[in-house]
Amino acid sequence: VPVTPCDRWSGALPGLGLSSGLKLTPSPPPQIFGGLVWILVASSLVPWPLVQGWVMFVSVFCFVATTTLIILYLIGAHSGETSWVTLDAAYHCTAALFYLSASVLEALATITMQDGFTYRHYHENIAAVVFSYVATLLYVVHAVFSLIRWKSS
Repeated sequence: VPVTPCDRWSGALPGLGLSSGLKLTPSPPPQIFGGLVWILVASSLVPWPLVQGWVMFVSVFCFVATTTLIILYLIGAHSGETSWVTLDAAYHCTAALFYLSASVLEALATITMQDGFTYRHYHENIAAVVFSYVATLLYVVHAVFSLIRWKSS
């Protein structure tokens, strides 16, 4: 069985008794960057409300779903079953696709607001785009490792 980076970190916290649960635990960084996107988009002006609504939906949905998965994994609800590996892979592939679509739309909205909006709102949207692409990248990386783990299970 090939060793993935997730397997290397499986014993990272042996003193907490969570080592068996950490092998399947989603990483928090996408959740952190997703939360920043959520905050930045909520506080900024976007010229197209539909775009802002989709970006907000994606960031809130992924934030809540990732938090729920982390809690379920940490309390041991997965019991090492293969179906949880499938759920992890499916969720992170979906989240990566959602975030990619939200990032592209947020970037398009930001490009169109160069003229006619305040300097502050424009820069908030630039920050939201950057954090959205970082969250996309992190979800894609996790999806790849989840698919590798799913294939080997």
